[in-house]
Amino acid sequence: MTAPHLDPTVRHDMVFLFDVVDGNPNGDPDAGNRPRMDDESGQGLVTDVALKRKIRDTIALAAGDDPRYDIFVQAGYALNPRLEASYTSNGLELGGKGKITPEQAAVARAWLCDRYVDIRLFGAVLSVGKTQALGQIRGPVQVTMGRSIDPVFPMDHAITRVTQTKQEDIDKGESTEMGGKWTVPYGLYRAEVFYSATRGAQTGVDGRDLELLYRSLEMMFDHDRSATRGRLTPRGLYVFSHPDAFGAAPAHRLTERIRVARAEGSSDTAPRSFADYALSVNDDELPAGVHLTKLIA
Repeated sequence: MTAPHLDPTVRHDMVFLFDVVDGNPNGDPDAGNRPRMDDESGQGLVTDVALKRKIRDTIALAAGDDPRYDIFVQAGYALNPRLEASYTSNGLELGGKGKITPEQAAVARAWLCDRYVDIRLFGAVLSVGKTQALGQIRGPVQVTMGRSIDPVFPMDHAITRVTQTKQEDIDKGESTEMGGKWTVPYGLYRAEVFYSATRGAQTGVDGRDLELLYRSLEMMFDHDRSATRGRLTPRGLYVFSHPDAFGAAPAHRLTERIRVARAEGSSDTAPRSFADYALSVNDDELPAGVHLTKLIA
């Protein structure tokens, strides 16, 4: 029997918790790589794009050499040649909009979905260059921005290097060069992930795709370490699985059952560890047919 959270034919709503210690979980290039923040509330932010990038980089590693787990949006690879391969591999003529029939376009889109797991999960815009007729694919997996539970207080650290970039600076007698890095001392973040079984059926998602998605959420920070990011750690992954594709309840009524509050005795001090929080999971009287799986708890 298939575990509820691995069933691609039903809807899944997820809560993902992660924290950072002395690191920058997602820098803003428009602000000197300062950690992203909500300027009004002071809460830290991690974009959905950053989270999906980590999933992409990890899920291919977890899948090994399986050809169904290539990555479409990948550093060092242009998108147009990959899109054009969906035509040439299926005997279709490259050209402008309207050069192929809707049935032929569906064949090309199915070829891309079967080859690239990130298209299968997240969707993609395909109507570029010579493949205008392919349109776009709306992915079944949608990820929200991560938002910290409490305000964060980014710190800018001045750092020095014992050598120069330019030889002329050394010739002038300079011996060090200044730099800087931003960190968040501590932040606990919450993101939500939603899976649509209806769209999953259209892109060909199967149980292994979901299994590797969950595994990537659990392990992706271990495969993306750097001095800049500090220590990123997954702290919770809770999957509410519905009895069918339509769903038995609105997502917010389920995800709000996962609550995070300051632990008793720590309310007057700035949080500096996961132990400063208390997590509660209300799994009583779930809607009929809904199953909660605690993958990281």
